[in-house]
Amino acid sequence: MARNKRHESALHAGPLLLAVTLCALLAGLGVGYVWYKDQIDLLGRQIKEHEVRLAEMQRQNKTRREQLATLCSPVALDARVKNLNLGLGAPALSQVIRLVDEPEFGQAPVAPEQRSAAVLAARRN
Repeated sequence: MARNKRHESALHAGPLLLAVTLCALLAGLGVGYVWYKDQIDLLGRQIKEHEVRLAEMQRQNKTRREQLATLCSPVALDARVKNLNLGLGAPALSQVIRLVDEPEFGQAPVAPEQRSAAVLAARRN
């Protein structure tokens, strides 16, 4: 019996190593789980912030689009010209020059030098 007592009192390294490994594994899994949950929460908050920012920018874009349409309307432009006393108005008929795109069938083609001279002569008259 003395022999059995001597072997029982010795610490066995195998079960102790297994217990420490299992504890480390479970602790690592717990830390990883908490870290992933924290990352999911962080990403959720970032997505919410971006959605709020997107909605705000879309609202501002709509407001500015309406503002641009209002400012570009002829009524608003005329009111602004009158308000600033710029003295702008429609040109007189004598100031308008009309150009003909197609020559008449009875005329011969005109060279570019002659065409520019004819346009200058028409402007003088």
